[in-house]
Amino acid sequence: MYSSLWTFPSNFFSDFDRLNRVFDEHFGGYGAPSSIRSVAPGTFPAINVGNTPTSVEVYAFAPGLDPAKLEVTVDRGVLSIAGEREAPAQQEGTRTYSRERFSGSFRRAISLPDDADASKVQASYRDGVLRISVERQAEAQPRRITVQ
Repeated sequence: MYSSLWTFPSNFFSDFDRLNRVFDEHFGGYGAPSSIRSVAPGTFPAINVGNTPTSVEVYAFAPGLDPAKLEVTVDRGVLSIAGEREAPAQQEGTRTYSRERFSGSFRRAISLPDDADASKVQASYRDGVLRISVERQAEAQPRRITVQ
């Protein structure tokens, strides 16, 4: 038993480190997520979401895709990115012993803030990066008021 409820034993935090290592060993090194929005490693495509005073910016890192085959939709405040990534062709007689590149269909969904305007969405694809910009509603944008 601890001598006081106000002091912790000297190895208190080392016990948490040990517990985290045990989780890593048993769950394939994934451990605890780094944030509430984290997804499993290898989720495709990797995305970054940010905002400016006038828009919400989404960047999906998806090299090797045909932009014509990407499907971007907004429905009830949720932005969806879907498509399919085909496996690269292999030479005849080649046996694969390691495969790290994802192939197959994918779908990612991102919740948009309440002030996003679903009727004003622009998407562009360049150098393997899909950029989606969703404008904020005009009344939600900051504006300068002139003092008289």
